[in-house]
Amino acid sequence: MTETPSAPSRIRGLPSWLLGRAASRGRGLVSAALARHDMKMWHHVVLAAVADLGPVAQAELGRAVSLDPKDMVGVLNDLQAEGLVVRAPDPADRRKNAVSLTAAGERRLEECTDAGERANEELLAPLSPAERKQFLEMLRRVAGIA
Repeated sequence: MTETPSAPSRIRGLPSWLLGRAASRGRGLVSAALARHDMKMWHHVVLAAVADLGPVAQAELGRAVSLDPKDMVGVLNDLQAEGLVVRAPDPADRRKNAVSLTAAGERRLEECTDAGERANEELLAPLSPAERKQFLEMLRRVAGIA
């Protein structure tokens, strides 16, 4: 990763600035790892959500990952074109599409999950195992995630 100039001294000690820098570095590492598997971040998020929720209504999927419906359509179009998901009428409500993973989608998700985990290992490499556990617990509290 390329170095960026230091922030002004009044900024660089702020938790919000530090969290933003850490998030930016993490996104960069994960994006690069996913790109090696021909996957973009939002595509990976949607595949993972379909694996957790599927078969799932397209609108519900968008709400679950907080993705705008127009953007969701684009991501699903891409994933379907690659044979990673299928959209079919929802048996419970034929007016809705239910999204499911294909076998290829399951394989790609597993590859990308492994790649993302390795990227996150790199991100947290400066921390000991105990520090990682404590850091993640604190991040969950700060983020308001139980």
